[in-house]
Amino acid sequence: MVNSPKIQQGRNNQTVNRPVENALGRIRVALPSMAKSAQRIAEFILERPEDIVGMSVTELSEATGVSEGSVINFCRSIGLSGFQQMKLSLAQEIVQPVQFIHEDLDREDDTETVCRKVFHSGIQALRDTLSVLDPGALARAVDAVRTARRVEIYGIGSSAPIAEDAHYRLIRIGLDARAVTDSHVQAISASRCDPDVAVITISHSGATHETVVATRLAKEAGARTIVVTNFARSPIQAYADIVLFTMARETRFRTEAMTSRIAQLCVVDALVAGLALADYDHATDVLKKTFDVLSIKRF
Repeated sequence: MVNSPKIQQGRNNQTVNRPVENALGRIRVALPSMAKSAQRIAEFILERPEDIVGMSVTELSEATGVSEGSVINFCRSIGLSGFQQMKLSLAQEIVQPVQFIHEDLDREDDTETVCRKVFHSGIQALRDTLSVLDPGALARAVDAVRTARRVEIYGIGSSAPIAEDAHYRLIRIGLDARAVTDSHVQAISASRCDPDVAVITISHSGATHETVVATRLAKEAGARTIVVTNFARSPIQAYADIVLFTMARETRFRTEAMTSRIAQLCVVDALVAGLALADYDHATDVLKKTFDVLSIKRF
């Protein structure tokens, strides 16, 4: 479950829930992993978001055949504080339409249309990810990594290049890091972790067996575990000390290897930027030295 957004103090000392962005997007992404009762609520909201704004929690529970408690739990499962925040968020989303339509590719699309759809999907993935990424979780990840003696980065399949990129960026700012993209080596590496190691696992689905096992082994060995995964419930979160959520909506021609990469790379960039700022003098000094070293590779 993602942390609920902060609430702000209203006048007369009353607390007012702030709307959150992309409530409908959160529901669409989390829908496949929901229990059947939650799926009924989700499908009803996706079909009739305008009606929800004027309904009470009792009316929604009766319309979907679930308990009022199930409605409240549903709202909390997608990062909202409760039903009122759900209504506020839906009202905002209905009034302010999404800037970019998330479109699937059609076989008749010309090159210009393909470019527009692909670029807009990438932009939307970044907007959606920003709306679910918890700054507090990112700050905790920065602290866990910068205080670790060594950083292990795990990724399999389409997540492997992201792990390699994270490795490159971390060593550029002077951290002792390595990317492990072979499942057997991941298991060995994870089993040999200790409390002085931070492990970053990148997994869009959060359900890839190899990376779930590696993360579990690392946590059992005492490592601090950080997981970058898509916004939804997934098995890997049970073994994560810190979760950094992305939100990438995939379609028929855009599988998880596509828009999720953009979101994952941006989360990694935010983490590296936070680490560099936390130890600014050292990071800039190492960056300068590595730049000078790499200059011999250029004409």
